[in-house]
Amino acid sequence: MDVLKASPTIVHSPYIPTTTRNKTQFAKPIFHNLNLQLPCYTRNGSKSRLFTTLSSSPISTTESIEPPMPEVEAEVGKERFDWYSQWYPVMPVCDLDKRVPHGKKVLGLDLVVWWDKNENEWKVFDDTCPHRLAPLSEGRIDQWGRLQCVYHGWCFGGNGDCKIIPQAPVDGPPVHTFKKACVAVYPSVVQHDIVWVWPNADPQYKDIITKKKPPYIPVLDDPSFSKLMGNRDIPYGYEVLVENLMDPAHVPYAHYGLMRTRTPTVKVDREGGRPLDMKVKKLDINGFLGKQDWGSSNFIAPCIFHAFADVKVDQENGSATSSEIAPPPNRRLSLIFMCVPVSPGNSRLIWTFPRNFGVWIDKIVPRWIFHIGQNLILDSDLYLLHVEERKIMEIGATNWQKACFVPTKSDALVVGFRRWFNKYAGGEIDWKGKYSGALPPSPPREQLMDRYWSHVVNCKSCNTAQKGLKALEVILQIMSVVLIGIVAVTKQNMISVVVKTTMVSMAIVCFAASKWLAHFIYKNFHYHDYNHAFV
Repeated sequence: MDVLKASPTIVHSPYIPTTTRNKTQFAKPIFHNLNLQLPCYTRNGSKSRLFTTLSSSPISTTESIEPPMPEVEAEVGKERFDWYSQWYPVMPVCDLDKRVPHGKKVLGLDLVVWWDKNENEWKVFDDTCPHRLAPLSEGRIDQWGRLQCVYHGWCFGGNGDCKIIPQAPVDGPPVHTFKKACVAVYPSVVQHDIVWVWPNADPQYKDIITKKKPPYIPVLDDPSFSKLMGNRDIPYGYEVLVENLMDPAHVPYAHYGLMRTRTPTVKVDREGGRPLDMKVKKLDINGFLGKQDWGSSNFIAPCIFHAFADVKVDQENGSATSSEIAPPPNRRLSLIFMCVPVSPGNSRLIWTFPRNFGVWIDKIVPRWIFHIGQNLILDSDLYLLHVEERKIMEIGATNWQKACFVPTKSDALVVGFRRWFNKYAGGEIDWKGKYSGALPPSPPREQLMDRYWSHVVNCKSCNTAQKGLKALEVILQIMSVVLIGIVAVTKQNMISVVVKTTMVSMAIVCFAASKWLAHFIYKNFHYHDYNHAFV
């Protein structure tokens, strides 16, 4: 899911779309045998012991894992992962409209994200009006910058306090000041141009940002890097989303023709699958480190998977090549995925691929162009993972490795994640009893793979492009009708045959263009099926 090929200086990775689905020739990738610099990550303002360099000596509280591993059982010991004592990314700021409230769900909690112009910051509230429980995300921000419930007009300030109850008599008791009239406020902060939320509205966590901050990724604050973002709601659960992103071995097959992969020395099949030397090191409650033959990666529990490599750009022809010398060169690329648990069978993915070369491309190419290829990659294995999740649910998440045969090193990160998930989280997300654990019914395929409601309406760039292209489609249709109408009502001797022929031809071209554009809009902004049998 990734950076669209727009220049020879763009790096091709196991996660980056570079070709159309009908092409079968691939160039040699760059993510192998690289000398890497492991970036630092911080939690609570200090470097976590989890995120030390891979070459450091192991400590007693960490583990080193290489498949084949012992079965991944539920290993709930003294350390238990607290899902409600973590920061979660909600949405990129670039996709939030300050004029309207936005309804989002995180960890089963219904949230409303809105811009408080009085305090000049984003706020995250419980998406429930205390009056009759109507969703505040369906409301508006009034002229005084208050969040207004449109059911009965109750208004709330940035601290969750009720400012006015229109139905209360002016000379009566100030019922709007009662505690029950207030809305629950969740701690929130903007970091890396993303709104983060702490999923506990208890007043004791009001200043939690002073004690514990969201994971800090230095490259996302480096102005020399590009960092276009995207987001999409995914119709399968958090666990399946995370492990899929950790699995480069599926790329030549599930995304065949969409992404470049390294051509193996000996090809055993058309797709070019090959052995991958992958390792997991230093696994603890905070996540783990990964090592692949093309780079390294970090899993920062519970949401972030960061894969990275340093690459060198050939100064003569501008193309990206492997770097096999030390120290590492200055050209760098990262793949950052943020996986948000939404509800059983649903998750949200926020992605960004910062790089410090070809930055000018992102300044002239609109985001929606990149998102077309990235959404196609998401679609190409979406149905597989949706069905897979239901099979895992049938056997039980803690029995995952009993049912799945994972004998090769290419599954190391997936096995490592399942080990973390079972050992520290008991093989399940804590939904606080809100859900029974059952998955929602599977919708029809077209609804399951819908792009409009899962991405377009939540992406400012794609939403604007879709509306603009739709308007252009209508304009082309009107032009076609107008041209034919002019020819039909004009007397024969008033215009020449050449002019008449030209107008008819233009009408045909406009009509054909409008039909092509309608197909383009539907395929790229609504529904694009993917049939692996014909790829």
